[in-house]
Amino acid sequence: MTEPSRPPLLSVIIPCYNERATVAELLRRVKEVPIEKEIIVIDDKSTDGSKDVVAALAREWPEIRHILQDVNQGKGAAIRRGIDEALGDIVLIQDADLEYDPEEYPKLIQPIVDGHADVVFGSRFEGYPRRVMLYWHRLGNNLLTFLSNMTTNLDLTDMETCYKVFRREVIQSIRLRSDRFGIEPEITAKVAKRGYRIYEVPISYYGRDYWEGKKINWKDGFSAIWTIFKYGLFDDASSEPSTYKTVRRRSGLKRYNNWIWQRIAPFVGQRVLEVGAGSGAMTRFLYGRDLIVATDRETPYVDRLRNAFRRRPGIFVERCDLESDSSSELAHYGFDTVVCLNVLEHTTDDVAALRRANQLLVPGGRVIVFVPAGHNLFGTLDRGIGHQRRYEKEELAEKLRAAGFEVEDIGFQNQFSKLAWWLNAKLLKRSQLPSAQSKFFDRLVPLFRAVEGERPSSGLSLIAVGKKATA
Repeated sequence: MTEPSRPPLLSVIIPCYNERATVAELLRRVKEVPIEKEIIVIDDKSTDGSKDVVAALAREWPEIRHILQDVNQGKGAAIRRGIDEALGDIVLIQDADLEYDPEEYPKLIQPIVDGHADVVFGSRFEGYPRRVMLYWHRLGNNLLTFLSNMTTNLDLTDMETCYKVFRREVIQSIRLRSDRFGIEPEITAKVAKRGYRIYEVPISYYGRDYWEGKKINWKDGFSAIWTIFKYGLFDDASSEPSTYKTVRRRSGLKRYNNWIWQRIAPFVGQRVLEVGAGSGAMTRFLYGRDLIVATDRETPYVDRLRNAFRRRPGIFVERCDLESDSSSELAHYGFDTVVCLNVLEHTTDDVAALRRANQLLVPGGRVIVFVPAGHNLFGTLDRGIGHQRRYEKEELAEKLRAAGFEVEDIGFQNQFSKLAWWLNAKLLKRSQLPSAQSKFFDRLVPLFRAVEGERPSSGLSLIAVGKKATA
């Protein structure tokens, strides 16, 4: 039986618009780089014969994939198309001119190959020989990089560089919108917001003048400034999971998170699986256990967790979805605790998810569940943050039993927030809880804890602990 062919190590994305004078030589240089690769040329409706030049080479060289845009849309649109098409482990963006040298691919991809970086920028201003640039172009590049760094809190030297390199999972998990040269600051802002590890590598640069085919102009500079502030200062919700705003907001509720932790801490063992860890707000409370495996099913959260806890001994990050049988791959860790905070209400089959949690536990191990309480409170807020249901106390207990657990403890929490939830979800029909309300609530958490005591008769949430049989 023939083994399936391995995907190429490198996908080189080349947007091309009216580059007949340089594209053949550029492709020859790319082809000669001694790295396993595919070359994806996206022709953006060229009118100078570039399309025919590339088509002829594609017939000779099987590593070239030639993709034609139906209408001229711009460099950004071509790059987005190339990213969607990429199959390699690493994705590299290359212009179709000769300003950048493909011989530098090995050093550009090395930080990713070594596992040190998720994203690499090639810097034209870090000491390598370069053709002296036009003064106003250099000044414009410096200004755009300065503004980008202000909004992203990075210390890049060359944000506008063509050479940007990514792990494929990184760039394909980000939704990009820019059609023209705004793609550069948009990519920079979005990888910065994800907290990816970004490296810069010095590169040589052979800039060209307008008579040689240079296309960027002052209008694109103003567009880039707009893009810098648009994506640097504000989140693009379409580029993140639907739960991103809620997860980020919950991460900032330090008193509330500590309240939850104090409630569940007595039941947490030493070998812990955290399902749906999101940004890692609760993972930090677990730190110090013998083993912590923080998981999520969404790529952006998995990447954030890896970057946040990469150098913390005893913490591992894995992809896990309790709605999939693939979760059984984690059984070898031998967990004594599975923590599911704000997870079950998002699943299609919550009992099946609990059964998979049971299978991951050693005999006598515990599952700790935190879910929204009260059928009568279900409303627009729940739908807005992806809840499929809320729970009654006995209902949750019965589902734990159906999944093979003995109910060791179950109780309500946060009694005084029920009215606020009802007003927002039922009366005001909001899809997100206002940020100001969340912050105000967090300040009042010590008061709520003192007044409601350890065992309130009702609450906005339910906390349950199920124990797996010992034999």
